[in-house]
Amino acid sequence: MVDILAENLSGKAVMGADGTELGDLYNITMDLKTGRLHNLLVTPNEGISAAGSDFEADDEGRIRIPAGAVDAVKDYIVISR
Repeated sequence: MVDILAENLSGKAVMGADGTELGDLYNITMDLKTGRLHNLLVTPNEGISAAGSDFEADDEGRIRIPAGAVDAVKDYIVISR
């Protein structure tokens, strides 16, 4: 697997495997003791909500996507839904 710096992911577009553009990456949560990634926090595009995306939302309305749902990171962060 290729290493990718977190600073290169900030603001990157997030897309479902079906081609739906969900929004832009806001932040990534992780376990500080183990370094294990928990969730991607995504600022949703207009017309996209957490309820309609099959994922939960945080208190600010950002979509919380489990890190395990990431399929690929290239021009977009591609997630399985």
